[in-house]
Amino acid sequence: MHTDSKSTRAVALPRRQFLFQSAATVLSGTAIALLAGKPALARAAGDDKAASDVRILNTALAAEREAVAAYGVGAESGLLSQGVLGVAVTFQGHHKEHADVLASTIRDLGGSVAEPVKSHNFPVDQLKSEADVLKFAASLERGAVSAYAGAIPLFDNRDLSKAAASILADEAMHWAVLRQALGLDPVPGAFFS
Repeated sequence: MHTDSKSTRAVALPRRQFLFQSAATVLSGTAIALLAGKPALARAAGDDKAASDVRILNTALAAEREAVAAYGVGAESGLLSQGVLGVAVTFQGHHKEHADVLASTIRDLGGSVAEPVKSHNFPVDQLKSEADVLKFAASLERGAVSAYAGAIPLFDNRDLSKAAASILADEAMHWAVLRQALGLDPVPGAFFS
């Protein structure tokens, strides 16, 4: 993953902003159809409502692309042990899958997939140890959980809400694993706050 190193001075927060801009793990048949590329079902909600859903999906897509790039920075940092590197690459693959499904769903809803940003403002100058990389990744995953939790009720198409909940569950698992790797309680409370 390429990231413009000259613009890596501050942490970008689009995952958290997703909540303001815009958990079931089993998908319904309609949600699977939507995410598998069945345009007739996807357009059933109507053009205006679909346009709103597309805006939310494009914001989620930007956040997933950011995660892919962030895990690339971590993987290429040379700071990760073999085991942690394997987990980072696996999580990056999950985010790539999320991004692919989101882009496909946007097209199926008749929307235009937003262009990816050319660079991200990651704090690479602050990443000096494996723990720093893990904390950075954990903060992004926590932001993703918050973002998806905020977006779920905003979808007009409830099947998209169910699909977003499925992605939220994956993000929450990533966050828990990263917290555990940092020696923190992987599930710090009965409710997410």
